[in-house]
Amino acid sequence: MDCAILCSKLPNNREYNAYVNQLIRSSSSVGANYQTSQRAKLSADFINNLKIVEEEADESNFFLEILIEINKNSEIKNELQNLLKEGNEVLSIIVASIKKARNNQIKK
Repeated sequence: MDCAILCSKLPNNREYNAYVNQLIRSSSSVGANYQTSQRAKLSADFINNLKIVEEEADESNFFLEILIEINKNSEIKNELQNLLKEGNEVLSIIVASIKKARNNQIKK
């Protein structure tokens, strides 16, 4: 289940809406900034764009953690935990990519 479908299943109240809206913004920013990084002409720009991706992915994980904590529905909680696991995997890949790009930059 993807984030948008899952978010539509969460309660529609002020508390959830604030977190869901932030999650949608930060998670969509991950994809947009990653795409921007792929068009960078300089390695420094590539790294800077990936740092933004890292920050947005970390923020997305933060809002998933909050939603996990406040959610009472076990089925949705499990799905949120799966999304958080996937988010942590994406974050690990981005961090490894940044490290590799920095190492390549140093070698030049």
